[in-house]
Amino acid sequence: MALTDDALRACERPWAVAARTDVGLLTQISHAVGGPFHLIHPTSFADNLAAFQAVLRRHRVDGHVFFGKKANKAGAWLRETATLDGSVDVASVPEFVHALANGVRGRNIGVTGAAKSDDLLWLAHRHDALVAIDALDELDRAAAIAQTNAPMRILLRVLPPNSPNSRFGFNPDALGVALQRVGEARRRLVMDGFSFHLDGYAVQPRAELAGRLIGYCRHARNLGFPASAISIGGGFACRYVEAEDWRRFHRDVTPADFHADKTFTHFYPYHQGPTGADMLDAILDSPVDGDTDGRGSLAARLRDAEIQLCLEPGRALLDGAGMTVFPVQGFKRNDAHGIVTVAGLSMSLSEQWKNSEFLPTPFLVQRGPARPQQPMRAAVGGSSCMEYDVLTWRKIPFPAAPRHGDLLVYPNTAGYQMDKNESAFHQLALPPKIVLTAQGDGFSWRMDAQ
Repeated sequence: MALTDDALRACERPWAVAARTDVGLLTQISHAVGGPFHLIHPTSFADNLAAFQAVLRRHRVDGHVFFGKKANKAGAWLRETATLDGSVDVASVPEFVHALANGVRGRNIGVTGAAKSDDLLWLAHRHDALVAIDALDELDRAAAIAQTNAPMRILLRVLPPNSPNSRFGFNPDALGVALQRVGEARRRLVMDGFSFHLDGYAVQPRAELAGRLIGYCRHARNLGFPASAISIGGGFACRYVEAEDWRRFHRDVTPADFHADKTFTHFYPYHQGPTGADMLDAILDSPVDGDTDGRGSLAARLRDAEIQLCLEPGRALLDGAGMTVFPVQGFKRNDAHGIVTVAGLSMSLSEQWKNSEFLPTPFLVQRGPARPQQPMRAAVGGSSCMEYDVLTWRKIPFPAAPRHGDLLVYPNTAGYQMDKNESAFHQLALPPKIVLTAQGDGFSWRMDAQ
């Protein structure tokens, strides 16, 4: 690759370009924070959520979009969710309380995750949340916690046929037992339907399994259960870079492109399609088998059966809604390439801690006196004493040698990158989240009130 090649340059939204090129804004925030920080843009999140909701309306499918809260801890997303009458997927008591505190009604909260605590089940029951039950012992505990005058709403999570070794979901035999036990606890449990989650980002497997669950709902109705909803989980694709850049990277990349000839077992598919709400549109348009009349679209099957569709996007709702800024602390040359050291840790880019790499190229914001614009390549390390504390192993192109006082902006980090693996190692403060709001031709900003 040529030194000036912009391969893996991020796909950006207009707000992101405006914010990262506003040196005065970034300097002001950097001075106030005194270290790395995350910029978040709730308006982009709201646009993403509204797009998903619009697809459901266009297909005339009743349903709910649950924001997968684990993808980012900021409270600002929850306010937007509440404003748009959206829903939130949680897996712990603190997540549940956080959603309530930011205006999300209990009936709009879904509870997933493995082996939920009694406290979480109790809280979900008190607030009429929808609970995805994953195992027989959890089902028994839920029945014991629920009250006869206010039964708990549940879904039964199904083990996907193509993931027999998954630790989540009921296999066919256990599912039959679960339905029997729900029947015995009818006064305490309301069986609203079924759920699943698939790895990967393929459209057709989600549509086909959803079609199968429509049949499960019909069977459950014959047993006397409401069975009026299915959840297809998350895994909605995002596109970080353009197709040609992604193709060229895969064609040309070698270990020599990374510091220390680092190798990786996998990368997130940084270009794919369809993405976001378009992927939901494709799922609903997909043909699936019916009970009696051959194949029709999933949307048509859902309408005919009067079944609600629930989904749990996380990353896809945060796509284009945030970025991370690291102050440059130092720079040195290492043979043919340089090494940039930033204030902060690689744990603020969670992909690095899964033996992988966050590949969209960061932007250098040059500050201070003018310098020669001599392109060069460098890896980026964190400020800890660990060799593996590296934000970017790839020798990325810079327009000039970075120096102390510059800022390095990593694009599109809101989904899973910002806080999944955060740590105050070396007693360094965690990067705060700064909420940006359009104001005239610029932005106003505030700390996220989590």
